[in-house]
Amino acid sequence: MARQLPTTTANDPLQQSRLVRLKLASEGELPCGMLRDEIDASWRRSLGHGLDCLQGEQVGLGIRHGLDLNTLLEHNRLLIDAATPELDYLIKRQGKSGIVILGDAQANVLTIDGQKHVLQREGLRDLHPGSCWSEALRGTNAIGTAVVEGQATLINCGEHYLDRLSPFSCTSVPLRDPRGEVIGVLDVTREGVMAQPQDSLSTLLLAAGNIEGRLFGLYHSEHLVLAFHSRPQYLASAWQGLLALSLEGEVLAANDNACQLLQMPRQALLGRRSSDLLGERSPAFIARLWQGGVSSVQTAAGEFFFRALQLPRHARISGPSPVVKPAPPKAQALQALAGGDARLARALRMARQGLANGLPVLLLGETGTGKEVVARALHQAGPRVDKPFVAVNCAAVPEGLIESELFGYRDGAFTGSRRGGMVGRLMQAHGGTLFLDEIGDMPLALQARLLRVLQERRVAPLGAGDEQDIDVALICATHRDLKRRVADQHFREDLYYRVNGVSLRLPALRERDDLATIIQGLLDKAGARAVSLDPALVALLENFDWPGNIRQLEMVVRTALAMREEGEQVLTLDHLTDCLLDELASGAAPSGSLRDNELELIRAALARHQGNVSAAAEALGISRATLYRKLKQLRG
Repeated sequence: MARQLPTTTANDPLQQSRLVRLKLASEGELPCGMLRDEIDASWRRSLGHGLDCLQGEQVGLGIRHGLDLNTLLEHNRLLIDAATPELDYLIKRQGKSGIVILGDAQANVLTIDGQKHVLQREGLRDLHPGSCWSEALRGTNAIGTAVVEGQATLINCGEHYLDRLSPFSCTSVPLRDPRGEVIGVLDVTREGVMAQPQDSLSTLLLAAGNIEGRLFGLYHSEHLVLAFHSRPQYLASAWQGLLALSLEGEVLAANDNACQLLQMPRQALLGRRSSDLLGERSPAFIARLWQGGVSSVQTAAGEFFFRALQLPRHARISGPSPVVKPAPPKAQALQALAGGDARLARALRMARQGLANGLPVLLLGETGTGKEVVARALHQAGPRVDKPFVAVNCAAVPEGLIESELFGYRDGAFTGSRRGGMVGRLMQAHGGTLFLDEIGDMPLALQARLLRVLQERRVAPLGAGDEQDIDVALICATHRDLKRRVADQHFREDLYYRVNGVSLRLPALRERDDLATIIQGLLDKAGARAVSLDPALVALLENFDWPGNIRQLEMVVRTALAMREEGEQVLTLDHLTDCLLDELASGAAPSGSLRDNELELIRAALARHQGNVSAAAEALGISRATLYRKLKQLRG
């Protein structure tokens, strides 16, 4: 039985859109000419998905099948990290009148903040982190429609396909990775009609530009990232062009704005030289980037203003032209990791030879001992140095995603899969080196599939019947006792013998006697070769047990360097925060030198406060009486 249509006025957008829905529900066809073109197209897609525009709230609809919220967040950690500063800004600007939402490339909600009480009202109770708002599930909505259209989307009151969403207005913009693919969506939703929708859109576009700039840096951490525009005032805006360049000036990635400014499609830009685009030879151009600030260059397309957003840490420029600091031969760089440990140096040489001759390498050691650093150095010292090095942390990738992460999948292989499929990490490493970190934490079911791939050297993506040949050098690492894991039936014995070709144990920092060499290496890495350490600080570091190993030591060194005043070249106890001093003192290895170390801390505190016992005791977090007692004990 057809529903009776109410009378309406053209001045009421909610009533007008409800009339369209009722006609659609009663006649099964969408009336023409009553909706904006982009909204009309989205409604027709929604109708094609079989959605009822008058349906009520669908409780629980849209949770990603097989993936919980933690899995979803971990899978999108790069996007969330890049977006967090902008989300904080948007919440301050827009959160008082609405809600700010970050979604992923499949329209799954990642974060929500702002006026969260609105979510308890009719229509939005199923909008929460972990829910999916694709057009196929929710019809026309700013998150799902932006994913489909790949462009900024405005949906005013009444324009949502589902009637229950009519009271709300939304503005969204897609977020793209350096390859130009949609990686997420930024959305602001509020009740009522948007009076000035362009204001919200401009704010979102600016935030999106900043997020995409950070993604450029995260995706290309070892390369130059350049911002440019034909007008200098548009630098640091959502309309600036972005290019990722190698040190030789080759274009590795470009955003949409760069393509528009240079009037070239992305595929034509990739692989081109900066000299072809910006009219300068690469060395001179890169040298100007190192000088900082905004520069300009005259090209065939007109004048462009540019600045460097990111410069690679491993390159240093000296003089008027760029000179990359000469690196030692790759084999020597690998051996340098051993410091003064002859046994470790021998093991590294054997691992390099084994890997070069087709043997898998297994790195064993506590967390923080530098297993990935060694794996990269082994790759760079081998014959596959010009091929990919692909690292996968088996403990960090959620169990529900690790199979698709390793093997990839075909389009439509499972619910929520990316359109066009995804190339797995195994195939990405083809011809190069695959590093499986924390392999001891790999799920048993996946171990069996990995074993078959390693035996047959063929891999089939999820949802594909055909297999592809694969050629990878394999390095695995774990902090676990794999033999015990095998005995406890948590790790397959046949896989253990497949990955344990050349076994290399990385010693814990407390087991090494070359701490001074390691610290100097960390200072060199931070560009502070001329900096030295005060004897009291050296004593403190030498007597600490270092449960976090080299990773923890590096953070202490970086913190001390950051606390220097201009011109200071000696690190002392004064360059450590009170929390670090307490941690290093309380966590010192039990030995006779601990007594001397405590005395050094007290002496340093007294020196900092010109002999003022009260101030020194307060800095050390003890009473004056305790300070006097300790001095008497230590000197007695």
